[in-house]
Amino acid sequence: MEAQKECCANMVVYLHPSKAKKVESSVYCQLSSLLFKFNESLDGVVLTYEPKFSSNLAKILPGIHPYFGMRFEAKLLLFHPKPDMLLEGEVVKVFNQQSIHIIVLGFSSAVIADEVIREDFKYKIKHGTEVLSADLTRNTGSKWELLYDSQSRILMKRYYLYVGH
Repeated sequence: MEAQKECCANMVVYLHPSKAKKVESSVYCQLSSLLFKFNESLDGVVLTYEPKFSSNLAKILPGIHPYFGMRFEAKLLLFHPKPDMLLEGEVVKVFNQQSIHIIVLGFSSAVIADEVIREDFKYKIKHGTEVLSADLTRNTGSKWELLYDSQSRILMKRYYLYVGH
């Protein structure tokens, strides 16, 4: 998927002196707090990380709270959507002909609003499942169906960031 990108980042994690014996596991714990959250400095959502420690030296910060800073390089996989990108996801809900709800990569919600759903698509209930179907045999020679639990590719026009706390 073109909305994913890999990047390398030079990072510093500040740890309490009580974590000095378990530096690597403490760094992993701090990195895991970045997962599946939008990060402005990285301009994306962190999906995976792989830290690489080049040194076991750290810089002690002076002051009342004597934390130490551990420097390392991390390879990150980011979800970095931009307008006019193709996204692939699973259809989770079809509301009459008003909207289609899709989950992208298992965590990000996408909505196709009624103003962009083509008029060729008609809402039906087929075997107890909500379906949007279109008979496009005149134009393309094919029939299309959007139904619950199916995979679909969408062209993203706008991206809204909503962070729930």
